[in-house]
Amino acid sequence: MHKLARPIAIALAAALIAPLAGCATSGKKADTKYVARDVDTLYNAAKERLDKGQYKIAAALFDEVERQHPYSTWARRAQLMSAFSYYLARQYPESIQSAQRFLSIHPGNKDAPYALYLIGVDYYEQIQDVTRDQKITQQALDSLDEVVRRYPGTPYAADARLKIDLVRDHLGGKEMEIGRFYQRRRDWLAATIRFRKVVDEYQTTTHAPEALMRLTESYLALGVPEEARKAAAVLGANYPGSKWYERAYALVQKHPA
Repeated sequence: MHKLARPIAIALAAALIAPLAGCATSGKKADTKYVARDVDTLYNAAKERLDKGQYKIAAALFDEVERQHPYSTWARRAQLMSAFSYYLARQYPESIQSAQRFLSIHPGNKDAPYALYLIGVDYYEQIQDVTRDQKITQQALDSLDEVVRRYPGTPYAADARLKIDLVRDHLGGKEMEIGRFYQRRRDWLAATIRFRKVVDEYQTTTHAPEALMRLTESYLALGVPEEARKAAAVLGANYPGSKWYERAYALVQKHPA
């Protein structure tokens, strides 16, 4: 699946990573040795590692800010930056966990929309091809839908809407994969159920024309030509110039009423 998330996530998080005034960090060994340090040192060390692309180290250091200074004003920001750093490190479960913790503690914070959006993007980045289980895909859809529902006027919602279209197309593709599998086994009823689901639930995706043609095939195989003609008619009305309509029309012509 085409990934749209990374550039916008980086841009929207930029305002969160300002360094604290105070001392700069020293070497790598000092950064990764977890001893008690003041909040300035820890946060600046984390930001330095993030700037250098050392995302796992940055995430661990942001976590340490929260652990060592839980009541400081910078603990909240470090918590969200930990989620962002884990995302950049492609450690998506850890990123989700950090963002969810942020939301549970600070549900009304001004950065809550970003945290929720980041959870959706974390799931989105883990989507597998249609031959695999689609639990993660559904989680991505649910999370992105929640961003749009709760924060409709934000930049996060605008990007979430784009991703929702891609996720829905992916889920429709999974139903088509299963439906074609049942067709190959000549299990026409099971195939019909899957193609019907695509037509009913994913009608705006790229899979709708083929689903209608496959319904035409399956209905004919089941011996209900009137339903096949209905499916072909819907296909012709909505996709008159498609190859799928040509195939459906040819099939119906072979099975006159």
